[in-house]
Amino acid sequence: MNIRMKSKIEFFYDCSSPWTYLAFVEVEKLVTRHKLDLIWKPILVGGIFNTINPSVYETRANPVKAKQQYSNKDMKDWSDIRGIEINWPLIFPVNSVRAMRGAFYAIDKEKISEYNSKVFFAYWKEGKDISKKEVLIEIILSLGFSTEAFFNFIELDSTKELLKASTQELVDRGGFGSPTIFLNKTNMFFGNDRLDLLEKILKNYS
Repeated sequence: MNIRMKSKIEFFYDCSSPWTYLAFVEVEKLVTRHKLDLIWKPILVGGIFNTINPSVYETRANPVKAKQQYSNKDMKDWSDIRGIEINWPLIFPVNSVRAMRGAFYAIDKEKISEYNSKVFFAYWKEGKDISKKEVLIEIILSLGFSTEAFFNFIELDSTKELLKASTQELVDRGGFGSPTIFLNKTNMFFGNDRLDLLEKILKNYS
């Protein structure tokens, strides 16, 4: 496979996932280093869990103590590596549907990176409930967006369909959670830690 001739990374993500936050702060650096195009793909990860990966709910309801303790350590190690602070929010899981529909608005306004950063920070650093209108208002005003235009946009049937279609696209392509990254349409990587593997593959074929 000649990766040198390819240049597209697709990043399927839901801001309600801490591992996605960890991947988010690295993926833009990766694509800059390798001169790749980055395509943001907002999804609703709960929709994926409901349809093809319901085991997630069983794990949450009946966690393995040793595994959970290790997962907490792993997240702390990765947050140190990525240079961010993650504070587990009181509200988890959170209904991220408004925030993820809003990502399409930010894409249209060419401020998606800034929007993602503020949504992730609000939830995973400050513990704010990103399902609440007042939290989103604070974020969109900081970006110079019109609150009226934003909320009208996220309630459009066409916007709702965009999020559903993107979520279904990931399922159809073999994905099962967030973050999922595709290199050149078919080479799939799941999880924050797989960005290191992706980079090694890119370097091997450069």
